Amino acid sequence: MATLITGGAGFVGLEVARQLLEGGEADITVFSRNPSPARLGDLAGRVNAVAGDVGNFSHVLDVVRATRPEVIYHLGAMLSVPSDADPASAIQTNAMGTFYVLEAARLFEARQVIFSSSIGTYGYDAGAEALTDTTLQRPTLFYGATKVFGEHMGLVYKRKYGLDFRGIRYPSVIGPGVTTPGIVQYTSWMIEESAKGNPFTVWTTLDTRVPVMYITEAATATVRLAEAPLEAIEMVNYLVDGAKPTPTAGELAEAVRARLPDARIDFVPDPARQILHGRSQTLDDICARREWGWQPTHSLERMIDEFVTAMGR
Repeated sequence: MATLITGGAGFVGLEVARQLLEGGEADITVFSRNPSPARLGDLAGRVNAVAGDVGNFSHVLDVVRATRPEVIYHLGAMLSVPSDADPASAIQTNAMGTFYVLEAARLFEARQVIFSSSIGTYGYDAGAEALTDTTLQRPTLFYGATKVFGEHMGLVYKRKYGLDFRGIRYPSVIGPGVTTPGIVQYTSWMIEESAKGNPFTVWTTLDTRVPVMYITEAATATVRLAEAPLEAIEMVNYLVDGAKPTPTAGELAEAVRARLPDARIDFVPDPARQILHGRSQTLDDICARREWGWQPTHSLERMIDEFVTAMGR
């Protein structure tokens, strides 16, 4: 089966490709601005690598026409901080790029598109109750607005053209090698800098509670969603969660210190990130659990242990 992964040399994309290969898939194309051997690492030579921009319709049409994928994992996107800094580019990449992928899937008869969305579609004023798949989506950041648009474009293509569109709303995905700035990237950088022996200052308050999921777990959820029987899919766009109970920033820091006793972590809330401070958000991913059997695979301690081990510590 031919598979295309946009953003395939990115954080989640690389792990999705790796898990597909481990599952026996052989015809995998990663499409990214920089699918260099250095970026692909151990996947270099095992996947087809195509350089291109998801925000360029010609690039998307060319790669879909050339590879004729049955399944497209559409994971390419600008994240929250870059999107808020440059809304025009975010519109082109996140909104128009998603339209280009959907339209190319229709034109070249791809069976399925899996879309990476985010809990950022809900916004920071969603309240203290657990988010559900039917909670009102009113995003605070421009990134979230583009992701809501992508979800709804997919629903239209599903209804109008019969495309098997499915979306997955990730929490904060943690793992080594995160480079793109994000308002909740402290969840990864706190662990990574501590593993390197560097001090790290967290820019929010100890009681800020953000749902987290380990990188391999996020990829597993994505692949399992794609593999679920079509007749099981009712909600279409799904929340998925990782470790429960959802840790606060302070609890995450304590878990890091338990694994790395020399970790030097302090907290200095950044006034520019005021919307994050004290936020207490949890997820109810009952639809993913009920409809396609999602179950988290990592405890908080396992996340941190695998993260640190992956860095050679």
